[in-house]
Amino acid sequence: MKSIEVKEFVKSQLATNVAWQKKALLKLYSMQTADEKECKTTEDANGRGFCGMDAEILSSFSEQLMSRGALSQKQHELLGKKLPKYWKQIVRISDPEKLEHYASKTGKVAAAY
Repeated sequence: MKSIEVKEFVKSQLATNVAWQKKALLKLYSMQTADEKECKTTEDANGRGFCGMDAEILSSFSEQLMSRGALSQKQHELLGKKLPKYWKQIVRISDPEKLEHYASKTGKVAAAY
């Protein structure tokens, strides 16, 4: 499978699939350092977790999701705009065989990571 197909599949899921958004959000948050989580910032340019511009709001969303178990429709709409840029991190932590399998299926949605 071409990597462009995997890229587009993952970006599409992050933009539109609520289950993917929730899982990706929490995975990315888990990659933040303890200091970054506490301050809701990004201090280390380590290529993990949230970028500086998104750290405050996405950390807040992550904490809400962990405490309440849900986000609002508007929050998911914002996630759909912000999360696709994190596709490389999601691909890195995903099962490559599952990811390629589901990316090759048109219209098939599944948890590949």
